[in-house]
Amino acid sequence: MSSKRKGLLTGDIVKQAAVDSFVKLNPVSMMKNPVMFVVEVGTFVVLLMTLLPGYFGTEEDIGFNCTVFLILLFTILFANFAEALAEGRGKAQASSLKKTKKEITANKRVNGVIKQVPSTDLRKGDIVVVSQGEMIPGDGEVIEGLGSVDESAITGESAPVIKEAGGDFSSVTGGTRLVSDQLTIRITSDPGESFIDRMISLVEGAKRQKTPNEIALNTLLTSLTLIFLIVVATLAPIAKFVDVELTIPVLIALLVCLIPTTIGGLLSAIGIAGMDRVTQFNVLAMSGKAVEASGDINTMILDKTGTITFGNRMASKFIPVGSESVSAVAEWAAISSVKDETPEGRSVLELMKKEGMTYSEAVAVGGDFIEFKAETRMSGIDLKDGRKVRKGAVDAVRRWVEEQGGTVPADLQQKGNAIAQEGGTPLAVAVDRTIYGLIYLKDTVKPGMKERFDQLREMGIKTIMCTGDNPLTAATIAREAGVDDFIAESKPEDKIAVIRREQAEGKLVAMTGDGTNDAPALAQADVGLAMNSGTTAAKEAANMVDLDSDPSKIIEVVGIGKQLLMTRGALTTFSIANDVAKYFAIIPAMFTIAIPEMEALNVMRLGSPLSAILSALIFNAIIIPLLIPLAMRGVAYKPMSAAKLLQRNMALYGFGGLIAPFVGIKVIDLIVHLWI
Repeated sequence: MSSKRKGLLTGDIVKQAAVDSFVKLNPVSMMKNPVMFVVEVGTFVVLLMTLLPGYFGTEEDIGFNCTVFLILLFTILFANFAEALAEGRGKAQASSLKKTKKEITANKRVNGVIKQVPSTDLRKGDIVVVSQGEMIPGDGEVIEGLGSVDESAITGESAPVIKEAGGDFSSVTGGTRLVSDQLTIRITSDPGESFIDRMISLVEGAKRQKTPNEIALNTLLTSLTLIFLIVVATLAPIAKFVDVELTIPVLIALLVCLIPTTIGGLLSAIGIAGMDRVTQFNVLAMSGKAVEASGDINTMILDKTGTITFGNRMASKFIPVGSESVSAVAEWAAISSVKDETPEGRSVLELMKKEGMTYSEAVAVGGDFIEFKAETRMSGIDLKDGRKVRKGAVDAVRRWVEEQGGTVPADLQQKGNAIAQEGGTPLAVAVDRTIYGLIYLKDTVKPGMKERFDQLREMGIKTIMCTGDNPLTAATIAREAGVDDFIAESKPEDKIAVIRREQAEGKLVAMTGDGTNDAPALAQADVGLAMNSGTTAAKEAANMVDLDSDPSKIIEVVGIGKQLLMTRGALTTFSIANDVAKYFAIIPAMFTIAIPEMEALNVMRLGSPLSAILSALIFNAIIIPLLIPLAMRGVAYKPMSAAKLLQRNMALYGFGGLIAPFVGIKVIDLIVHLWI
């Protein structure tokens, strides 16, 4: 798979779709689509009347009956072809994924001894050891080691990704290859339940369930079909009363022309193609409902780091406070970062080297490293001599010092605010009861983010930025990026709270995340996009997984969701408008002879009742294949308000759906009338 969009069609997919069009004629399959099933039943009846004309007393109509049968058959085949074509692209992706699912020998650790077993024998909870160059035998979490993993078999990207024990980048996927070092992995899935298994099942459509909107529309189409079935059935006695002959094939042809066959034939293909567009974008949607929900999103919650900004907050300056010196701040900042493997921690040591400063590494030897936690918002080290060194958010370090009886320098807040107002992040550095100074962390907003948020605003979507930064820094970044609101000093529970608050107001909420602490919020959100590089907990809680691990992709996912809803709405509008036009084209032509007053409605001046029926039937058949590319590709989408979008669709597809049949049927009638 690749993040680049693949071509719409290939020769092999088209050939297989043509074959599947006939396979899908099976009534068991057709019954899933009530509209087209009615067409198939009508086709079968006309076929019997064509093959057994003597039994039905229709010897003189055999040519007309045969023509109607062929047109109806092609109508069904074109509808089946649209669905098979959409499914074909998913099957092609599944075949590519299946190549990665091959038998792998796993080095399973049993009671401290390595035993080689087939990967199919691995169960959830088993421990395996993977060395450089070996394939990872199953989905799991790294519990020991650090190494580079080639995930190109899944993501299509050649650059390896770093996986390490602990943190948010410990999740690995079976079928990928370890290209450096050694990892000890705990298996997190049983055979048949792996990430690749789920991907194959989803892209093949094996577990594709109709979405609520699709079910509702299908119910509407079924109801319209029943209504027109009753209408056409009542036309027979009416025609007999006014001395107009309407044979069964004519009534069936009339029924097929009037029921919503266009959208009925394309509805399934639109849904499958929408899911496929998301997959082509390297996002795995766990259900069509998730894709649909993304198109209805009202609120989007985004992490600042890595989504709105590049996320590489690097130490750029040491700022002393009180009577302390720059060298003192730098030395204690370095000591607190000796065992800190975060990008921020490493950047402190890199800045020391860049500035030509030194510190005593021996001071930190034997100390206990204190990891950063969302609750404390600090990290540091407890030295062997009893001193405690901390670095972290200014207010958190200030409280920590005050709790130990220390004093806070008068210029701490002012210098911290100055950094925040420049869009930076200030980290305070303290030893026991003394605050030495600040580390200026610098991050930058990604280019084009402001324009993208402007587009979301045009769609009526509210954006909320979550960040652990203090309010001043958060406000500066929010203003620069152009988000509508922000939550500063955010903790995991804050994200859940804001999601629930928005949902309580009747809004649909989307968010991204990659860590275990994001899992509850991802589960709570209507659309949760987890990063493939993130933890297993995050991926299981979300209803979408981004294989490229790009948090900002949620913006594109929303656009794809809106395009799916737009495509379905536009083609439904076009189809119903078509049916209205066909009604005014056929009925007047059929009854004008017996009821001269209906001549006023016969605006198309069709050649004869039979040519009107055949022309409408032919138009009804050929409009489906003409719309297949639009159903597969999706209606062109431009960010705009719902009101403008509705006006545009009604004008383009509503008016277009009314005009097209009048033009098309008239042109076809001129040809058909000469033929019959």
